[in-house]
Amino acid sequence: MPGDAQPLTVGVPKETAEGERRVALVPGDIRALNKVGFEVVVESGAGVSSGFPDARYAQHGGRIAASRAELESANVIVQVRACAADPLEPLRVSQQLQANQILIALCDPLWDPKPMGALAERHVTSFALELMPRISRAQSMDVLSSMATIVGYKAVLLAANASPRMFPMMMTAAGTLTPARVFVIGAGVAGLQAISTARRLGAIVSGYDVRPAAKEQIQSVGGRAVDLGVDSPNAEAQGGYARAMDDDFYRRQRAAMAKFVGGSDVVITTASVPGKKAPVLVTGEMVAGMAPGSVLVDVAAERGGNCQVTRPGQTVDVGGVTVIGLVNIPSTVAHHASQMFSRNVTAFLVHLRQQGLPNTDRTDEIVRETMVTDSGEVVHPLVRESLGSLVS
Repeated sequence: MPGDAQPLTVGVPKETAEGERRVALVPGDIRALNKVGFEVVVESGAGVSSGFPDARYAQHGGRIAASRAELESANVIVQVRACAADPLEPLRVSQQLQANQILIALCDPLWDPKPMGALAERHVTSFALELMPRISRAQSMDVLSSMATIVGYKAVLLAANASPRMFPMMMTAAGTLTPARVFVIGAGVAGLQAISTARRLGAIVSGYDVRPAAKEQIQSVGGRAVDLGVDSPNAEAQGGYARAMDDDFYRRQRAAMAKFVGGSDVVITTASVPGKKAPVLVTGEMVAGMAPGSVLVDVAAERGGNCQVTRPGQTVDVGGVTVIGLVNIPSTVAHHASQMFSRNVTAFLVHLRQQGLPNTDRTDEIVRETMVTDSGEVVHPLVRESLGSLVS
């Protein structure tokens, strides 16, 4: 940070997205921000749902604002969910922010770019945390990976709670109980955490991912890598994310996967493609082939789901199979999810400060890839292209 850099205020509002219990900054990270010239102002009650009362913020040097209106003078607003990431009120934040304010949040701009256009019209500079590049120096800022870790862990607990089986093998006076068989589809951060957690609980765990490189990763956390014979060398996009495949590929994949789904006590699906609807990997027919009492947890439910019979936000019984479509899973572990989110955001704020915030260096890859709007324009090429296609 330049020695003559002007002090900046970071505002932390109470989250307004339905069911959101996380907070964007926790008290323990305030001092790190103070050291680089940020003052932190927190709307009263912003951290209560995640276990961080106002008094904790004040103890760590934060200033408590009585209402959201008091944050109008803050230079930077940090939120968990804004724009399209707040699906019921995607334009709310653009109506609340002032010209020349800076927004840092999950914004889901590739899913729905229109709210980003509204921010540009308000002359708000915005950074979408979903767009953080998968490079080594940005790992400490990678919110998606942090939240996916929680999703994978919690998905296994949801499955274990719903299953009529215990996960580990047990040798008891009443005989030996065989371990549950868990099949995890998708071996990104969430899938690998699910495999690892299910193994720690004692289950027999298999995993599958369309990316050939995932085989070694599945094995490294104790799972058995399933080979369906339909993997594609083109399945991995830039940044390590899965690439959307054509309908014929998914048809062949589902046919090969059916026997593994049918032979599992628990199936956890985690496959997603950034900015797109989740691919349907498990059909209703495949669910019908699962034994009564089996459980399927679809962590892609918020994107429509990997399972054909998933109902986002609901748990349904389909022929004796429990299908769990819980959305916003990180919010159910709000305390630790907020801690992880806050660490990522703090690292990002420190980086932006080093790059000259409020006048950031767009030649820096982290700045360039995450900045969506600036100076009244949508500056991110992918978001601008997507927005243009909606009006053409």
